[in-house]
Amino acid sequence: MQVAVVVYDGVFDSGLSAVLDVLSNANALGGRIHESSPTWNVTLVGPTPQVRTGAGFLVSPEPLEVAETADLLVVPALGESDASALLDHVGGEVSRPVRDLIARTRARGTTVASACAGTFLLAEAGVLDGLRATTTWWLSPAFRTRYPKVRLDHSQMVIGCEGVITAGAAFGHVDLALAIVRAGSPALADLVARYLVVDERPSQAAYTIPSALAESDPTLAAFEVWTREHLAEPISIPEAARAIGVSERTLQRAVQRTVGTSPIRFVQDLRIERASHLLRTTGLSLETISRRVGYEHPNTLRVLLRERTGKTTSALRGSK
Repeated sequence: MQVAVVVYDGVFDSGLSAVLDVLSNANALGGRIHESSPTWNVTLVGPTPQVRTGAGFLVSPEPLEVAETADLLVVPALGESDASALLDHVGGEVSRPVRDLIARTRARGTTVASACAGTFLLAEAGVLDGLRATTTWWLSPAFRTRYPKVRLDHSQMVIGCEGVITAGAAFGHVDLALAIVRAGSPALADLVARYLVVDERPSQAAYTIPSALAESDPTLAAFEVWTREHLAEPISIPEAARAIGVSERTLQRAVQRTVGTSPIRFVQDLRIERASHLLRTTGLSLETISRRVGYEHPNTLRVLLRERTGKTTSALRGSK
């Protein structure tokens, strides 16, 4: 497979190197699986003869036109965590050559892949409209606002949909690259993961910080504060709305707009966050922790923890 990896000024160094290292290791380890294992021929392409990465390293790529014959286009993230600055970049003239390349690549049916903030470039180029996709969790409020036609989904770390592959935050680039390898050889992807000591991370849910998302909207922020103060009690959404001075409909819209879920689901997220913290940092029984986060029956909490974090209660205790 001919793979073109886009580099541009400010590209996220770890994201770029993760993609290159995983594919390089796949090529090196392929012979241990089977003589006919797939290989990935990687070429760096960029809008200028020399680009400076986010950490200041200089890279000399091939012209963007070289990507026209590639079987796969990979777009690593920009090294920018501020939503406003990121949107200025992806929507500005400086990124137009990369956006145009992404659009042309998809127009001829070639697969495009990206992770973290790089998914904003795909969305800005219009190739995610109407598709399921994911992005870095803490930038999801800005993503939802800017690209309402994209069906943003954080239930999986890597999502493939109609020729476009997206992955989650920062080191989701590793998951993205492993998904590329897995498409060619699942056994080889498993071998690379073992050599690089990479654990499978099916979702970003375990890493999401609800309070960080809530900062993006004053209504959601007020709802978060009120909920945390009443976490051990049965929570009524209409009562919560009245307490923070908005209608229930306004609250529902604010939560959906900002985090793409319902108020009840957001309450569950806060309860799971608190319960996980107590499991890691205290010796309290699961029964006691359950009552502290508003669940009468420990099994309810046990099931939710497994669904949201992918870990059992004993595993969470062992991670402290």
